[in-house]
Amino acid sequence: MDNEYRRSDRPQPEGRKRRIRKRALIPLILLAVLVGTILYVYFSYQSGLDIARENGVEQEEMEFNGADDNDGKKNILLLGADREVDGAQRTDVIMLAQYDYMNKEMKMVSLMRDIYVEIPGFQSYKINSVYSLGGVELLRQTIQQNFGIEVEEYAVIDYQAFESVVDVINKDGIMIDVEKDMSEKIDTELKQGEQRLGGEDLLAYARFRQDAEGDFGRVRRQQQVINAVKDEALTLGSILKLPKIAGTGMGHVNTSMSDGELYRMMASFLIRGDKDIPTLTVPVEDTYQFMDTPHAGNVIDLDFEANSQAIHDFFEADVEDPDAGEPTREEPAANE
Repeated sequence: MDNEYRRSDRPQPEGRKRRIRKRALIPLILLAVLVGTILYVYFSYQSGLDIARENGVEQEEMEFNGADDNDGKKNILLLGADREVDGAQRTDVIMLAQYDYMNKEMKMVSLMRDIYVEIPGFQSYKINSVYSLGGVELLRQTIQQNFGIEVEEYAVIDYQAFESVVDVINKDGIMIDVEKDMSEKIDTELKQGEQRLGGEDLLAYARFRQDAEGDFGRVRRQQQVINAVKDEALTLGSILKLPKIAGTGMGHVNTSMSDGELYRMMASFLIRGDKDIPTLTVPVEDTYQFMDTPHAGNVIDLDFEANSQAIHDFFEADVEDPDAGEPTREEPAANE
């Protein structure tokens, strides 16, 4: 019929036309947001790298023969590099970190620096001396030989990295409960009580060991500081700084991990991971004694079978009590 017309020929209401135009804009808006986010992350990360470059940090390639066993878990050797003396550099912080991609869980084991270990090709000595003798590869071999743990990756972090990262996270410092007055051999003076500490003072707090607990207290404070820094970095005010924080940290780190692997692990942990990090200190209680040696001084003599089993159990099982296996605090102070 002549007066019939198809629905498509009917004039469209003005409101419907506007809705169609708005829908057409949505993909463009989403694309603009995505591009803006990528650019923000990139330039923030680069600004963090610039901070590291300004401090004169240089990356160096290290021999390392760790191999991934593709079990969904990554064992990482984390080292805090001490100051270099007479061309040798010792490690004040020795940790084994494990990230479980399946359960999205990070765990950390702290190894006391005075543990007396067998060193492949060398005389037995304290574990903190191994890095100066043969770098990360010799330390990997030493950990495997003494504890039966296969390390797959490493990350060596200098202390300037820690200070810089803390200052980027919050220029006013990180909130920490300083457990006592401290000043001896840390080049600063800290007063007891809850307060914000900048990077330099927070590092001094983590390194202090001139008390009755000695290195046992220092390891406990290191774990306290790591958790405080993590909590501050994940606050709403710091989330947007994460790319810059990551760039600052990575600019100070020597690691065997590729950028892609690092991004994948960080994204997995930040987006889906359990933010509570269980920790274990080795030696565990009632598995060690102090021993004087003619060449290494006072050392920690371990029951390696018991401690190796404790590490394996900690990494393999769900940890209900993160403080299980902590050493007692009444220990003689060790000398620097």
